[in-house]
Amino acid sequence: MPRPQHFGWFLSRGFGPQGWGSPAWDWGYEWQRPALYQQSVRELEQAGLDLVIIEDAISAGLPDTLDLRVRGAYGGPKHDPVALTPYLLSTTEHIGIVPTVNVASYLPYVAARQFASLHHLSDHRVGINVVTDVGSARHLGLHPIAHDAAYDRADEWTSGLRELWRSWGEGALVADASTGRFADAAHINTVQHRGEYFAFDGPLNAIPFAGGGDPIIVSPGGSPRGIEFAATHSDVQLALASLDINTVRSYREKVGAAAARQGREGRIRTLFVFKPQVVSSVEEAERIVTASLHPSEAELRQIALGHSSDLETDLTRLDLDSPLDPANFGEHVSRGSISWLRGGFESFDDVPLREILTQHARKGRITDRRGYVGTAEEIADFIEELGDDAGNDGFIFSGDFHPTTIHRYLDELVPVLRRRGILRREYATGGARANLFDF
Repeated sequence: MPRPQHFGWFLSRGFGPQGWGSPAWDWGYEWQRPALYQQSVRELEQAGLDLVIIEDAISAGLPDTLDLRVRGAYGGPKHDPVALTPYLLSTTEHIGIVPTVNVASYLPYVAARQFASLHHLSDHRVGINVVTDVGSARHLGLHPIAHDAAYDRADEWTSGLRELWRSWGEGALVADASTGRFADAAHINTVQHRGEYFAFDGPLNAIPFAGGGDPIIVSPGGSPRGIEFAATHSDVQLALASLDINTVRSYREKVGAAAARQGREGRIRTLFVFKPQVVSSVEEAERIVTASLHPSEAELRQIALGHSSDLETDLTRLDLDSPLDPANFGEHVSRGSISWLRGGFESFDDVPLREILTQHARKGRITDRRGYVGTAEEIADFIEELGDDAGNDGFIFSGDFHPTTIHRYLDELVPVLRRRGILRREYATGGARANLFDF
């Protein structure tokens, strides 16, 4: 029997212009209105996915990178994913909704209260994708801090939220109508936090969570400090890595060992970002792969532009025939995004940028593990193999939150995965945490 796995969706453009730059735009959905997102999330729940993670970046970019980020509507515009969250919750019953939150943009008390309220309203289906972006500091009246220090701040912030969420101890909530006693202050911890980055007092003015536990914490960082943060705090580690058995096994072992050191063995799911191209036949797959082998200059430029937005570094201005100097990347740039650009190369040394971009343009057959183009059955074989041979917890599909994108991924794949016992047919009882940890 194949190993059941968990699946989610990473809304990679955030609360932004879904479908822009593709024929799907002409379906005519209004990306700034809730109907598009509600239709999409209902279909993901029908498919049995565990959670939706809404990407975000509060900044449209620095003055010298602004055009780079907005010209393709990928780095911006982005509306607030926390504001979108209640609309997605109101139209679903089981799937977890996880907006991205930059810890510098929410004071701990405000974040704890807001997410406690959403968690109660949704029957324990809310999470937080914790990010440490320091490039947006100027919007918040803050000074940028170094990569590891940003994780120190996130450590304190996340611990602070949990301290506030748990400030109502056992016996604090009485709710006894016969005596007229609603709560007992003797069991409420007032909380006085004075840390390096935050100072706040409690208790939280919100009742404790029953049954479903705290909101789930997701984190994306793949650096040693990011792994340490995940091991300490996260329920889900969002992993960007090559999807081969050895890499997946090694990555999972690294996260698992770090979690065990924190006394959290078995309390974190590592989900790998996966962007398969599902096709109807072997012949179609071969045609697609063959057509990708010799990318044009325009195609390479488009790939460079896409990575430039994530990296806040204009790759299109660099000499394609020279190696890329890592010094081009600012201190605030995600190490995971840099690693994703580098791909299968061990370093940028002596590798022309053209070759780096060409590897992203070329597609491969999933059957020979050189890429992710395949039929639904072939992709299911691959998913099953990583689950059985590498112990994989599951995958996060990534793309626009648009019905055409979702159907392109899942129409044929979901039935195959369910017939094999890899994808759930029913949800657990108890909210997002139960979905992640009940099998």
